[in-house]
Amino acid sequence: MKTKIQNRIALTTIRIIALLVVFILMFLLGDILIAGVPHISWHFLTAPSQSFTSGGGIGVQLFNSIYLLFLTLIISFPISLGAGIFLAEYAPKNFLTATVRMAIEVLSSLPSVVVGLFGFLLFVVQMKMGFSIIAGAIALTFFNLPLLTRNIEESLTAVPDLQREAGMALGLSKWRTVTRIVLPEALPGIITGVVLGAGRVFGEAAALIYTAGQSATNIDFTQWNPLNSASPLNLMRPAETLAVHIWKINSEGVMPDASAVSAGSSAVLIIAVLFFNLLARLLGNALYRKLTATKNR
Repeated sequence: MKTKIQNRIALTTIRIIALLVVFILMFLLGDILIAGVPHISWHFLTAPSQSFTSGGGIGVQLFNSIYLLFLTLIISFPISLGAGIFLAEYAPKNFLTATVRMAIEVLSSLPSVVVGLFGFLLFVVQMKMGFSIIAGAIALTFFNLPLLTRNIEESLTAVPDLQREAGMALGLSKWRTVTRIVLPEALPGIITGVVLGAGRVFGEAAALIYTAGQSATNIDFTQWNPLNSASPLNLMRPAETLAVHIWKINSEGVMPDASAVSAGSSAVLIIAVLFFNLLARLLGNALYRKLTATKNR
């Protein structure tokens, strides 16, 4: 009887804690969305921001966030994929491999502001890139690389060794076994990690304040030549992202509708992050069902 009572008390405590966490999350999300959603409109999502007058939007900042995310994934994913495959399939169990894994863990635990300051000193100052999109993308690559590498390594490690043995028994080389059998099996976990990492990068601000800058230059969406200074695709222009825009408005915004712009921008950012998380779950489940021929997960 005493054991049953202890079990009930433990289960009740765990459930209360879980409900408390859900309540706090719902309260924060609800507060942000209720305050911000009424200010979201097509004009707000597409119009350029204003510094001293009301009626501005977040069109340029939203484009900058998406563009920086795209560049970051282009740079970080191939590197992370190669590093993850090496650590999971080829790296011997020795001191060097343990050191590499420890370095990845240390790098993943660095505060984003430290990554931003490193990017500022190296890319903005020493390499004379200035505050630019490419400097921000490289800084976000340092920020995203260790987490993405660990995700890919763990997804590959989770594949049963029986799959590898079956490939080798069929006469496949190690590389073809990895690319044709192990990698497709680990694909749902990899895609889920990439999408979740994309949501984390999309909401990053501290690392970009010191690398991509805090100003949104006037860009011409009819000019798509990357070498043109007014082109949205120009890699050397400063690029204030949505997260940096929210920080800047709340710290030094002087426009009459600063609170409305901040609330609307925060709601858009929250919706985008929720979308990335939902997309990760849907893609992961869809790929899992397709590759394993199961109906439910």
